Amino acid sequence: MGIKDLFRPREEMFLQLLVDESAKALEALEELQRFVENGNPQSARRVRQIEKEADELRRIISHELDRTFITPIDPEDIYSLSRTIDEIVDYADSTVEEMQLFGIAGNNYLRQMVALVLEGAQEIHLAMVRLRDHPGVAGEHASRARSLENKVEAIYRHAVAQVFDNAKDLPRVVEGLKYREVYRHLSNAADRYVEAADVVGHIVVKVA
Repeated sequence: MGIKDLFRPREEMFLQLLVDESAKALEALEELQRFVENGNPQSARRVRQIEKEADELRRIISHELDRTFITPIDPEDIYSLSRTIDEIVDYADSTVEEMQLFGIAGNNYLRQMVALVLEGAQEIHLAMVRLRDHPGVAGEHASRARSLENKVEAIYRHAVAQVFDNAKDLPRVVEGLKYREVYRHLSNAADRYVEAADVVGHIVVKVA
């Protein structure tokens, strides 16, 4: 019996909700990329709206888990995937919020980190889409997302090193600390890809 044979109409709802939630994460990162490129306040507002929409999907998933006895995959795995995907959206939102609060614009480090985090969002979304019918392919997408975390961390370390290299006077120290906080949000978003990828890996092993 394959994983697709375990899904009945009501049970399929959980996977569709995860697909929808991961699509929101992808959409949020796309808008974040636009904001980092041009500082468009419309993109910032859209990220905040997507964060609310993603929260609603997470609430629905939690509610359905509380009242459903049979789920297509372990409830703990569904909960963990939903939580990690939601946190990716949260970090996109906090990145925009702090860039606006601190009055800082996108730089080369931010553009590189956001591009990689967006690529990770694409891989996690594809993993959710493929999980039902092609769990092995879902695992491959999860592995690609995991590998992107190392690239994000490498850029993060270089970015933080530059912050300290440029700390020649108080204004530049203050500006550098602002950027470091924003870099940290993107680094944390990449960490969540590793968590999501690990959960997908566990699911694929269980249904193999």
